[in-house]
Amino acid sequence: MVTNKSITRIQTGVRLEKRTLKVLKGLAEYLDLSLGDLLEGMALHTFEGKAPFSPETLLVIAKLKDAYGLELNAADSHSLQEG
Repeated sequence: MVTNKSITRIQTGVRLEKRTLKVLKGLAEYLDLSLGDLLEGMALHTFEGKAPFSPETLLVIAKLKDAYGLELNAADSHSLQEG
């Protein structure tokens, strides 16, 4: 049985790489979620070492990455420099 948990959300000003944000917004739209709900779910899954996406959703992400020209991957995350 799922129980609702009471939480408090706050507004935040997060800066993200432009194409990454486009993919995230596209995915949130595809999944019928707000961007905040998508990010929150991703974080909670990864905090537990769980993959946040099914194989089917990963295919959607690949298409969105291609559509928005996002070529970055996890290995790039520690070497990004703002231009």
